[in-house]
Amino acid sequence: MDLHRSSTIILLILSIISPATLSMRYELLSGHTKCISEEIHANAMSVGKYSIVNPHEDHPLPASHKITVKVTSPQGTAYHEADGVSTGQFSLTAVETGDYITCISAVDHKPETMLTIDFDWRTGVHSKDWPNVAKRSQVENMESEVKKLFDTVTSIHDEMFYLRDREEEMHELNISTNSKMAWLSFLSLGVCLSVAGLQFWHLKTFFEKKKLI
Repeated sequence: MDLHRSSTIILLILSIISPATLSMRYELLSGHTKCISEEIHANAMSVGKYSIVNPHEDHPLPASHKITVKVTSPQGTAYHEADGVSTGQFSLTAVETGDYITCISAVDHKPETMLTIDFDWRTGVHSKDWPNVAKRSQVENMESEVKKLFDTVTSIHDEMFYLRDREEEMHELNISTNSKMAWLSFLSLGVCLSVAGLQFWHLKTFFEKKKLI
């Protein structure tokens, strides 16, 4: 195994083991929409939570603070829809690899209101709430850690196969492109030679008519 491939595998393992959660807090003006995309591989589990931050903790959330949420697949299939809510969650198992999109819209309100949204999106091994799965006893804690490691190894295995398939696709694309470029080069050479032959024949005919040769 060469150095480049070894480095790729090490980076892949580190990227999967490291936290892969998308957690953010952002502001959204009423009547506006913000969409967030996440690349998810086929058969991977993904969960998300969203909520509106109460600007006044001692009072109920204002009636103007409502959002509409929609989660769609790369082909546009809706996995989750919620209308006029202040908090919620979703979970899905991807059936295809691609960018899954979550769009959060603030309900239109006059006068305009600025909402603060908390959004958390986890995919793969990180979508499992392992702290809640683990039990108090040492044996059950060890079992939980083993399951977590097993899921991590499975994710690494699936990711490596995914990258290998992508590498094969790119290799086939390069071969196809090189083949087309070769044919295009031969065609261009043929056209150039044809044009040069026609020019030579035209000049020869012209000089013969003028009796220069």
